[in-house]
Amino acid sequence: MQVNTQMQTDETKEDRQQSQEVVDVSIIVVAWNVKDLVRDCLKSVYEQTRDISFEVIYVDNASKDGTAEMVANEFPQVRIIRNNENKGFIIANNQGIEIAKGRYVLLLNSDTIVLDNAIAKTVRFADSHPDAAVVGCRVLNPDRTLQRTCFMYPSPLNMLLSAIYLYKIFPRSRFFGRELMTWWDYNDVREVQSVCGCFSLVRNKAIDKIGYMDPTYFVYGDDPDWCYRFKKSGWKIMFTPQAEIIHYGGQTTKQKADRFYLQLHAAKLLFIKKHKNGLKFPLACFFTSLFFLTRVPYWFAVGMLDKNKKSELLKTTKTYLKGGFYSIVDWRNLLMNKEALEEEP
Repeated sequence: MQVNTQMQTDETKEDRQQSQEVVDVSIIVVAWNVKDLVRDCLKSVYEQTRDISFEVIYVDNASKDGTAEMVANEFPQVRIIRNNENKGFIIANNQGIEIAKGRYVLLLNSDTIVLDNAIAKTVRFADSHPDAAVVGCRVLNPDRTLQRTCFMYPSPLNMLLSAIYLYKIFPRSRFFGRELMTWWDYNDVREVQSVCGCFSLVRNKAIDKIGYMDPTYFVYGDDPDWCYRFKKSGWKIMFTPQAEIIHYGGQTTKQKADRFYLQLHAAKLLFIKKHKNGLKFPLACFFTSLFFLTRVPYWFAVGMLDKNKKSELLKTTKTYLKGGFYSIVDWRNLLMNKEALEEEP
């Protein structure tokens, strides 16, 4: 799949063609208006990456806070792509992959901190597992508690279990906790279905075989979709606990939290629409609507009782109502880039 996007880059096409030196890993960071987070992320990359060759590609999605200028001034060795508009997380990453020189590409969220040579450790693990297309590592919250970043593919059953919340009551159950793998402590090497794209090391040879991420997703849903396509082509998706990073989470999406939340659930529906058949898609729509609507009374009641946050909580209630309605009536209205889906043949 070729990605057609207009972009401005700090290097010419001729420069890229003349520079064919292969490195171990191309680290791709995409951001939109999170200058301080990008600075901390890149600083950790350079301070905590040893024993391997690497390049960093920063893709700026039309930030207005001077992020691209900061990167150019403080990290002059970084290759920069400047977009004229926010093209979304997936297209921006595809742009980075398109010019990457690494044997691997590492998709690294801008709100992460690399710990203790994590990138080199993951590369070494991938080198010892040549059948792995994607490798994920242990991801920690800022307080160093575990952040769950391995998941099963979206399915009607997983959506039903999410809607009824029993995985919260029975987190050690392999059935109720199946989607989020809540029963697992992330302390062992394991083959999984999907790893979160906040830190995702991907073999470039595997990308050559199955193509880039599907830009229809815009943001969210790209990781299970890509992992599913790799798996169908015979590759493995692996997790290693040998490397660790910190992930703050939601630092970019909080700028439009309600739209991104609806997009998160729409991305799961898009996955099922794309990869499954029969009654699975209408069932998925129904269970997604159930998820949203069963939470409306709670958020409405809390909003009415909390006078200080009434406006904010009633806005959340409206988001859940919208999600429940559109999941049944026209799920495409939950997508942030509905037009891209309508352009699909």
